[in-house]
Amino acid sequence: MAQKNLTRPSEFLLLGFSEEPELQPLIFGLFLSMYLITVFGNLLIILAINSDSHLHTPMYFFLSNLSFVDICFTSTTIPKMLWNIYIQSQVITYEACIIQVYFLMLFAGLDDFLLTVMAYDRFAAICHPLYYTVIMNPKVCRILVLVSWAISVLHSLLQTLMVLRLSFCGELEVPHYFCELNQIVRLACSDSFPNDLVIYITAVLLAGGPLTGIFYSYTKIASSIHRISSAQGKYKAFSTCVSHLSVVSLFYCTSLGVYVSSAATHSSQSSATASMMYTVVTPMLNPFIYSLRNRDIKRALKTFFRIAAIKRTLERLPTPVFWSGDFHGLSMGSHRVRHD
Repeated sequence: MAQKNLTRPSEFLLLGFSEEPELQPLIFGLFLSMYLITVFGNLLIILAINSDSHLHTPMYFFLSNLSFVDICFTSTTIPKMLWNIYIQSQVITYEACIIQVYFLMLFAGLDDFLLTVMAYDRFAAICHPLYYTVIMNPKVCRILVLVSWAISVLHSLLQTLMVLRLSFCGELEVPHYFCELNQIVRLACSDSFPNDLVIYITAVLLAGGPLTGIFYSYTKIASSIHRISSAQGKYKAFSTCVSHLSVVSLFYCTSLGVYVSSAATHSSQSSATASMMYTVVTPMLNPFIYSLRNRDIKRALKTFFRIAAIKRTLERLPTPVFWSGDFHGLSMGSHRVRHD
């Protein structure tokens, strides 16, 4: 019997990590914990930066944007997966899948561009310190973020529209816990060559381009640090880049691992595990990387918690009550004494 051709299927099946019922509570608890750590960790970074005027600099402005994007990136996939485990279902509707593809591409692109912008910021600070405030003025910082958003929105819109032109048939099983673009294209019955072409071209331009920019920036940074005479000066300059280099390495290595694993095997479990690294683990580790190696962030967090503790203490103190009747009586009594 021929398979039914569906231009717009009603739903997809997300295979996830395992179909074993006894493993579902463990997977649910693990991903819920990682999701909460990711959200609260990145929220603390945003609150610390916004509450401390000393951190209102380009570097921390970009970091707060990165933390916001990481929260959104994780929230695109994990809540749906947790809900499916809770209701014991693997179904995601066609519309929800397309929306998930759109926002995944959007926030993944924003992560990529913001890391590139942050590398440029470190390049300007170390290689051109005298002109840094002119090069990275607030207007330029806002423009860089807006351009990153604009390119990411257009790219994700292009990829989503390309998916909408595909027809599907047969069992629509996605070997992931979310709607991953390459896997959705593989399920199509219609010609997917234009989709593959767009995916590869945009990957070269929007991933290879920023990575080249990051590599160039740090080549110049390394050259400038090498020319610094004092060991203390070298250490100070290099320490401002360690956190960013760690996040860049984590993001690109895990992203590359996803595509290498998906090309080497079609196993549901291995593909989902590889995807988890850059969609969950990387956003979760970013706050730890920046807070543990950054004295300014740690100081801002301590100040934030100290102020919050003082406010809670003040709120618990009893509120003084003034009795107008007593004062009125005292006033009348005094009047009577004077009258007598």
